[in-house]
Amino acid sequence: MPTITSVSPLRAVEGGRVTIRGSGFSADALPAVRLGDVPARIAFASTTRLVVIVPAEVNGGRVDVKVSGVSLQTAYITVGARWATGLHQVDNPVFDRRGNLFVTYSGSRGQESPVSIFRVTSDGTRESFVSGIVNATSLAFGPDGLLYVSSRFEGSVYRVKEDGVQERVASDLGVACGLAFDDDGWLYVGDRSGTIFRVRDGRANPFATLPPSVAAFHLAMSNARELFVTGPTLNAYDPVYRISREGEVRTLPCPLGRPQGLAFDGDGTLHVVDALAGASGVYRFAGLERPPELVVSGAALVGLAFGPRGETVVTSNDTAYRFD
Repeated sequence: MPTITSVSPLRAVEGGRVTIRGSGFSADALPAVRLGDVPARIAFASTTRLVVIVPAEVNGGRVDVKVSGVSLQTAYITVGARWATGLHQVDNPVFDRRGNLFVTYSGSRGQESPVSIFRVTSDGTRESFVSGIVNATSLAFGPDGLLYVSSRFEGSVYRVKEDGVQERVASDLGVACGLAFDDDGWLYVGDRSGTIFRVRDGRANPFATLPPSVAAFHLAMSNARELFVTGPTLNAYDPVYRISREGEVRTLPCPLGRPQGLAFDGDGTLHVVDALAGASGVYRFAGLERPPELVVSGAALVGLAFGPRGETVVTSNDTAYRFD
């Protein structure tokens, strides 16, 4: 009699791939797999493993995983709910202290979109927040509680007041993308042509040098004030960079296929989006020297953020998905 022994990962969004492991699955005809009441397409099948794709009709919540022929046994996964759509996200979204999520419409190079940044309230209402920043790219909240945003087109960083009015606070930063603050108030900016700048009072100095990226640099600051950076290249695998307070560059020992957005959760654990074709997902580094674990699967993910009340959001280019 066929049985299910495990399902992984336990969280996914539409288009994500979920692996069901077990024994005795049919080798002659594909079994039927349902997520809740919705049939799921099988991408791979063997007698011990099934890989299914989460259908778009499953939008949020804990759903059961059922395989035909497996009786009296049900597994479960949690599917992220679509929280905001119609975006153009190229890096992480960010939460404020009240649980509002800020996302971008970055646009193609030189495109001045009608809205640069949206604010999504906890009930899912999307509001226009900032206009006039060309190619709004990366977001970070500063120690002053205000939102900072980079423009990769201008090579600038803007500070946004609570009413959405912005002012430029730094410029001449190359192809400015990833942003992060340390606990001393220094702003770090990733220029995808290879330089990490450290900025204060509008003055920028080179802090570290990395190989250029074909997409963007993504930055995250750890509790120990080490700066972590990803920047996909044309290589088959790319590392996650770990930069000390003094600017010494090291790499984590386990590279990823196409690392994108990265963030630390409330416990200080690093999570990185890997957007390798066909295997996109969020990986958790429980130990920085050990291989990471896939914890969220999704199609073409680029960013993630952790909220003040335990929320997790992952984003593709055009959609933000929420797990409570």
